[in-house]
Amino acid sequence: MYKAPVEEIAFTLKHVAGMGEAMSNGLFDDLGEDLVDAILAEAGRFATEEVAPLAEIGDRQGARLVDGEVRLPDGWRDLYRSWIAGGWNGLTAPEAFGGQALPDMLNVAALEMWNSGSMAFALAPTLTMGAIEAVSTHGSAALKEKYLAKMVSGEWTGTMNLTEPHAGSDLGVLKARAERRPDGSYRISGQKIFITWGEHDAADNIIHLVLARLPDAPAGTRGISLFLVPKFLVNDDGSLGPRNDLFCHALEHKLGIHGSPTCTMIYGDGRFGDEKGAIGWLVGEEHKGLACMFTMMNNARLAVGMQGVAIAEAATQKAIAYASERTQGKAPGWSGAGMSPIIEHPDVARMLLTMKALTQGSRAISYACAHAIDMSRRAPDGGHWQERAALLTPIAKSFSTDAGVEVASLGIQVHGGMGFIEETGAARYLRDARIAPIYEGTNGIQAIDLVTRKLPLSSGDQVKGFIAELKGIADDVRRSNFDGFGETAARLDAAVADLEQATTWLLKALADDRTAEALAGATPYQRLFGLVLTGCYLAKGGLAESGDGKAEGRIALCRFAAENLLAETAALRDRVVNGAASLAAARILLA
Repeated sequence: MYKAPVEEIAFTLKHVAGMGEAMSNGLFDDLGEDLVDAILAEAGRFATEEVAPLAEIGDRQGARLVDGEVRLPDGWRDLYRSWIAGGWNGLTAPEAFGGQALPDMLNVAALEMWNSGSMAFALAPTLTMGAIEAVSTHGSAALKEKYLAKMVSGEWTGTMNLTEPHAGSDLGVLKARAERRPDGSYRISGQKIFITWGEHDAADNIIHLVLARLPDAPAGTRGISLFLVPKFLVNDDGSLGPRNDLFCHALEHKLGIHGSPTCTMIYGDGRFGDEKGAIGWLVGEEHKGLACMFTMMNNARLAVGMQGVAIAEAATQKAIAYASERTQGKAPGWSGAGMSPIIEHPDVARMLLTMKALTQGSRAISYACAHAIDMSRRAPDGGHWQERAALLTPIAKSFSTDAGVEVASLGIQVHGGMGFIEETGAARYLRDARIAPIYEGTNGIQAIDLVTRKLPLSSGDQVKGFIAELKGIADDVRRSNFDGFGETAARLDAAVADLEQATTWLLKALADDRTAEALAGATPYQRLFGLVLTGCYLAKGGLAESGDGKAEGRIALCRFAAENLLAETAALRDRVVNGAASLAAARILLA
């Protein structure tokens, strides 16, 4: 059973990602270590004792569509009510609407624990938190007053309605329609697919944020507007009114996250109400809905990165527990009676250490991204941190979710044949993890964003400055003279040099209008960046003086990552710099 790694999470927040320094500098107001530790401890307890025990039930039963109503797995409705009673939905939400306005760093740490307990369950608050941010940032005063308090409390959940059957990731071709009404409302009609927690029985109301086109909308993404469309209309006194003209037509039958109801939603076909059309209200300005939705999507991208971290952590815990108990053969040097635990076999130990390194590396990257978001809102040099957050977001989303799949797959391998049997629970992690590199912008789309939009920030100075900071971490390792680091400093030097060379090449390719060549290496570059960050952040953790007596283990893991995982960076650099020509030549095979 999963046990939240509260101490490791707290260490990464404070000593690697930057929370400790920010608190020391007074950037988090009166937030202190005692409160941070108390929040993390209670979040860990809830995830361990209440969320995780219901994960298997959710996977086995799944969400069910019964007589037009969606029913959650047994126990999940009560679990959600307990979750909102704890106030977890409003950690970072505005205080004016009942939130606690705490740093994003604390929220993503809590999200990791919810998702490790059950990724399918945690998707509900993940979407609601994104919807809260979109409405609080772009909504009118009237919308905020009517909807935000209940969304912040968690009494009402939120969704994001983008995708349509013909559109996929290309939102410029969506067909959902909106028509203006004299009273300032709009009538929405159309079909949306893959709507996470689009219908369920845990909350009193569901607030849908829906992208649609007005009749006079320009073509493409410049003609999209965003609308708030509640399941139940809300009266002026805040009470619930009649059912709006929308419903869940079907539930998707998915590879994983079975407990999460993934809905096909129909808007405005006349099933409910006096006339056809779901009633909605504009969020932001007409024809500028995509910019509003991106507020929610950027929030979701980091949250999805945390899903990768969470699955990796849970899969690693399960694999280590199994390998410690399962006996088979005799490992080299084994002197005990009978067969040795398989954790003693070098190849199994290598897999487990790879799992730990990728988990802790992706955790540090994601927390560092959250730190940059916090600094962009609180630090004097907020513009610098806003660019740092923009640079880190596609890496946090893609590297962490790829790591979640890789680690979950290794976890099955550690279990051997038993991992392929559903009863052991190892397979669920891989099935759940596999969606994360796909939704909220596939990892290929993240790579395009990273290379074409984020590297050129400040004419490339942002990424160049970041690389200089990474060089400084390698120098710190060299100056430490700790024997336990082994060849870490030299391996970090080489890996950072690989990243710098690939970055320089990509920036020049973009400047020379060779975008196709740059994009041919975008996905390898994204992994290269993530691996370098993993090595550097693990080194930063090994150098930290936390006083918890675990420095030796952190240094050992850092050395393992540097001397094993970072061996890949040279090959990734070559794929970035030299891969475009071979890709172009080989495309004949795809004709």
